[in-house]
Amino acid sequence: MKISRKVIKTGTVGLVFKDGEFVRMLNAGVHWVRFRESVKIFYMTAQLKLDVRLEEVLLKDAKVLENLHVVDVGDGELVFKFVNNIYSHVLTTGRYLYWKGFMDYKFVKADLSKIEITEDLDSSILSRYGVNQYVRTFEVGATEKGVLLVEDKFDRVLESGVYRFWKNDISIKFAKTDTRTLQMEVSGQELLTKDKASIRTFLFAKYRVVDVKRALMGTKDFEKQFYVDLQLALRGFVGNFTLDELLESKEDLAASINAKTVVTARDLGIELLDVGVRDIILTGEMKEIMNKVLMAQKTAQANVITRREETASTRSLLNTAKLMEENAMLYKLKEMEYVEKIADKIGEITVTGNGGMVGQLKEIFAAGK
Repeated sequence: MKISRKVIKTGTVGLVFKDGEFVRMLNAGVHWVRFRESVKIFYMTAQLKLDVRLEEVLLKDAKVLENLHVVDVGDGELVFKFVNNIYSHVLTTGRYLYWKGFMDYKFVKADLSKIEITEDLDSSILSRYGVNQYVRTFEVGATEKGVLLVEDKFDRVLESGVYRFWKNDISIKFAKTDTRTLQMEVSGQELLTKDKASIRTFLFAKYRVVDVKRALMGTKDFEKQFYVDLQLALRGFVGNFTLDELLESKEDLAASINAKTVVTARDLGIELLDVGVRDIILTGEMKEIMNKVLMAQKTAQANVITRREETASTRSLLNTAKLMEENAMLYKLKEMEYVEKIADKIGEITVTGNGGMVGQLKEIFAAGK
């Protein structure tokens, strides 16, 4: 019987065939092959790929099966392949054969029929190209909180961080909001006061979200609803006061709106921190009317002051006249005061000895007319 010598090198495996049928497996070493037998060499570092019929034949051989990793990946599954503790790639639906004994293989099977990633897989692997197509990723910022809905039902509140879930037919929805102190401005609201005066107001409110679940799930848009609540509270307050009353009670306006909206804000999952009125502006015609009213008021005040000064001046003159009438010396001094004032404006004055000085000065001024 004719035989031939065959050397199987380290890191390879030989499969012996006779007339196209598998006979036996040869490990590394020197082997003798009989007549009409052929040897096919396979590298142990590569995946063993055969046609389906031969694969089934090999897997029925106990020695071959003992030297192979047989990895079956079903529908809705993934298998993560590691070689020498280093991630290699992901295996999808099918059967994969790898030789044992030369490379250190590790396989992690993932069940995609659930959403939670419970397998021992590092986040760096899940974010890699080729793997991320099977993963849904949600990120919640450092100052944010979110809610997770599974099949349109509330699942849990998400704190800050990165969340990954398997991608499958299960519906997952995610929403988040900022939990820092925020400010909302209700600007340019044209309102009518109790006396039908048209004004424009600018209101601001400071708030923060304290109940994320209620805020994101209680209403379709909690910020829009909060804005409407502020509008209604502002309109309700302004409509109960005349323009003059409103301008005098600007501080009460903020306090009233705060009292009315603090409860509705809490129902939205919001804590109302502060409310303030920045401006109350008169519109068009009302501004002109108020300017006229203000001018009339100031004019009247000016007239009152003028009359008060005139009355005081007249009273002072009357008191002076009485004193001069009772005191001849004071009368003379008053004469000299008038002469001094006139002398500042007239170059020369001649006074005779007939009559009093004041009388002669009267005659001079009468003659000048």
